[in-house]
Amino acid sequence: MSRRQAREAALQALFQLDLNHADEAGQEEMYESLAIDTALSEGEAMSAHDRAFVRALVHGTREHLEEIDAKIAHASREWKVERMAVVDRNLTRMATYEMQFAPEKLTPNIAINEAVELAKKYGTDESSRYVNGILGAIMKNAQ
Repeated sequence: MSRRQAREAALQALFQLDLNHADEAGQEEMYESLAIDTALSEGEAMSAHDRAFVRALVHGTREHLEEIDAKIAHASREWKVERMAVVDRNLTRMATYEMQFAPEKLTPNIAINEAVELAKKYGTDESSRYVNGILGAIMKNAQ
C-alpha cells in the first residue's frame, strides 16, 4: 500500500470525526479508534506499518487541531475554517500536521502535492486550487 492510500484512509477517518462529534469528552478516543477502523476496513489490506501511519496521521492531526485551525484561519482570511468544505478542511489540516507538527515532518512541497492530488480525487472542481493556496500561504507564514 502506498502512503497516498494511507492518507486516503486517514482523510476518511478525519472526515467522519469532523461530522460526528463525541457526546462526552471520554468518548473521543473511542470515536477516533472506531473511525480509523472503519476507514481501514473499507480500503485495501494494509501492513501494520501503514496502519500505524494512518493512526498517527489521524491522532496527530486531532491532537494539534486548535493550532492547525489557527494557522488555516490566518492563511485564509476570507473563509472561516468551519465554513470550508469538509474535504478541503480535513485535507488542509492533515497536510499542515505533516508539514509542521509530525515527528518526521514532511517536506512542504510533498505535503502540498499529496493534499492537492487527494483534493482532485475527493473534492470539488475548485478544491485542488483552494487547498494549494491555503497550504502555500501556511508554508510562507512558517518561514
